[in-house]
Amino acid sequence: MSKTLMSYMDKAMTGLRDLGLVPDASDEAPITALLNQITELDPERVVLIARTLSQASLFNEVVREQVSQMQYGERYEDIAQQFNSIRDDAKAMVDQVSDGKIDTFERLGNVWMKATRGDIATRFDTIKSTYLEVAKDTQDQIEREHSILQAYQDFRGALKESEILALEVLETAEVRLKERQSALEEASNIVAADKGEDAAERARLELARDEKLRALQEEDQRYQISKDLADNLTVGYNTSEVVMARLLQTTTAKRRVYAQSISFFGTNETVLTALSASFTGLFGLHESTETLNTMKEGIEQSLETLSDIGMKVQEAALKAGYGPTVRAQAVQKLVDSVIAYQENSREIIEEMRVLATTNSDEIRTLVEQGKRRLAKLADHSADLVPLAA
Repeated sequence: MSKTLMSYMDKAMTGLRDLGLVPDASDEAPITALLNQITELDPERVVLIARTLSQASLFNEVVREQVSQMQYGERYEDIAQQFNSIRDDAKAMVDQVSDGKIDTFERLGNVWMKATRGDIATRFDTIKSTYLEVAKDTQDQIEREHSILQAYQDFRGALKESEILALEVLETAEVRLKERQSALEEASNIVAADKGEDAAERARLELARDEKLRALQEEDQRYQISKDLADNLTVGYNTSEVVMARLLQTTTAKRRVYAQSISFFGTNETVLTALSASFTGLFGLHESTETLNTMKEGIEQSLETLSDIGMKVQEAALKAGYGPTVRAQAVQKLVDSVIAYQENSREIIEEMRVLATTNSDEIRTLVEQGKRRLAKLADHSADLVPLAA
């Protein structure tokens, strides 16, 4: 029994260890302390169960960690976005051509498109590289899941062996529990049958009964631990069997999808390349067509502009070359301005002379009044009597 169990367990852990998934050391499983309480029931079997469950804790931790590191669920959106951008840019190209001209906003949009999203060939390369990344990660997931399932197939054998051992330990616990119950019943009957008046003897009988009761309680606790262990191993084995069956189904489906994906890409990569070349060619054709149209439009507009502006410039040149140099009206205006200045200046001079004389007289009068007031103040100050002799 022990050899079979250890063979299953060693094989399961070896599978994970070969992948480098098993850490060098791990903490003791909490259940080990609980199993120590029932070791005396069957030391060999309990030790084997403890080792299995300790390794089970490590096994489950490794599996959870590996599952959490799997990459999935997002990169297909990147592929969809790249395809959408290619189609959207192609539609935008058609819309630009439909009105027969490309305005400044559309030109800036084309420059921004190429700067931010890249050209068509680059985007098709991005789709291919993203697909290859997903395929690589999918293959890694399949290999990991296969290794986990293989290890679990061996581990479940050890788990089943532990269930068998736990049921055998439970049988031992039941026998010992019944023995303790019988011993307590016998001790209780002796106490009940004692009719003597010897208090010390009766106390000894009661002590013996109490010890049997304590032994029964301890045995009942060991029995309950053994029962929980057997029941939970049964539940764990059967439940995990169903869950792992679901994982096996998932892995099988994933392997099928992966195979189909590889087959599809391997046989249709030429289509992807053709799409890249076709879309790139369309955008190149669009650029060439618009370049030609722009050249035609530019030359036509230049000819029209030359026709309009050339006539005006030439007429202006004729007028300048054959017309008068200085217009008489300009000279007349200058003469009128000089005469008007002379007339106005005489009036202003006479007016300012009178104003200057009037202003000087006012100033002289104001100053004289000020002097008289100061002199008057001086006379009054001489008449003042000092406060102290």
